[in-house]
Amino acid sequence: MHEAEAGLRLEASISGLADRVPGVSVRRLLTSGQRRLLIGIAVLIALGAIVDLVDTVIVLCGIVTLVYVVCMSYRVYLFLRSTRGDVSEVVTDEEARAVPDSELPTYTVMVPAYREPEVINRLMANIARLEYPASRLEVLVLVEADDDETLDALGSDDPGGHFRLVLIPPAEPRTKPKALNYGLTLARGELVTIYDAEDEPDLLQLRRAAVALRRLGPQVGCVQAKLSYNNPGQNLITKWFTLEYAMWFSYFLPGLASMGAPIPLGGTSNHFRRLALRSLGGWDPYNVTEDADLGIRMFREGYTVKVLESVTLEEANSDFVNWVKQRSRWYKGYLQTFFVHLRSPVELTKEMGWKGVAHFSIFVGGTPILAMLNPIFWLMTGLWFVGHATFIQRIFPGPIYYLGLACWAFGNFLLGYLTLLTCRAAGRREFLWAALAVPLYWVMMSVAAAKAVWQLVGRPAFWEKTVHGLHREPEESAAA
Repeated sequence: MHEAEAGLRLEASISGLADRVPGVSVRRLLTSGQRRLLIGIAVLIALGAIVDLVDTVIVLCGIVTLVYVVCMSYRVYLFLRSTRGDVSEVVTDEEARAVPDSELPTYTVMVPAYREPEVINRLMANIARLEYPASRLEVLVLVEADDDETLDALGSDDPGGHFRLVLIPPAEPRTKPKALNYGLTLARGELVTIYDAEDEPDLLQLRRAAVALRRLGPQVGCVQAKLSYNNPGQNLITKWFTLEYAMWFSYFLPGLASMGAPIPLGGTSNHFRRLALRSLGGWDPYNVTEDADLGIRMFREGYTVKVLESVTLEEANSDFVNWVKQRSRWYKGYLQTFFVHLRSPVELTKEMGWKGVAHFSIFVGGTPILAMLNPIFWLMTGLWFVGHATFIQRIFPGPIYYLGLACWAFGNFLLGYLTLLTCRAAGRREFLWAALAVPLYWVMMSVAAAKAVWQLVGRPAFWEKTVHGLHREPEESAAA
């Protein structure tokens, strides 16, 4: 590729969406109107505290308590919705293999890899085993040109065949969506999917997705395969993570799909129509959960997302620090997505409807915000039960107190109970003790949420790199 052509592709990958549709890009996080609104709310709270501190805190506690009740009730309802039939798209092995190779659509698999020497070759081998005709498949391995670690692991030769090594000129922001946008400018397939460097996809997944998308029709722009982990029993963190993913992809996302709600996509194994991606302008390179943002933008543009009954295995984070890095990036991206789509609430409501806005606000906005607020209310609960602190009694008058007590007692019990049900439904009964100890995992989430808010202010586009290959022995990593 000529240097001038590569430069044009890079510029389109970085600025294409922000220049064409600036209203949905987080190149600038807050608009001037949003800044004024936030400043106005802060001033209003400050004035209220000056006039009457107790009444101001009562109002704030009442609002937050109501939000807790709504969000907890919503998740329980999603869980119940997902237990109905036909919430996921099922393509059997027989149906997947029945389509002649000549009738299958062309497929582009994009593999964004940045500093992944430990796992990149294993992924290449996993993709090579996929049951899809090589003549109708192209695999774009997207690597930054100065990523010597990954390039050395891949070797100096081009992979050849339907694999193609794409060198991306180094430039900021160093994010996965920028790499995906660059790959999208080269993609030739009718369908496009993404696999992360540690993925182990179902060998029939491409065929299943192709059959499902043909069956569903052009209004469905994407089918999201389910994600799980290949190292679930490594330690307590991986057990929690496995149960969380089982609940997320087997219950929450299918529940959203069954209601026709906007779905925040996962970062991998989402299978798109290329024309739909191009019409949306691709991914936002400044959003660190580009997948969730793209799912919301697809809904705004009239596309539907379905959940595909096919599993891709990943590596569950087994290290606390590494887990916090990853989770704080997810929370930061959810907050970015929440703020950018609420820039014009009237326009958002016209495009999504009030139900869509409610789904989006509760699920995408509520997830990181409540994780951030949890420690404050845990502390107040502890102070009340330990010492019956007088100020707690004053700021929680009767109605708010009983609503908060019900939320604490029944809400937390229900979320814990859903984890136990997930444990049983996923066939992970050996994870029973991990499920019972899940409140400790909620504490970890709050730590990550606090870090996310801190980074949102100071480094909004910074991509916190997740280290992979931690579940493997040093000898195994070297061999790979």
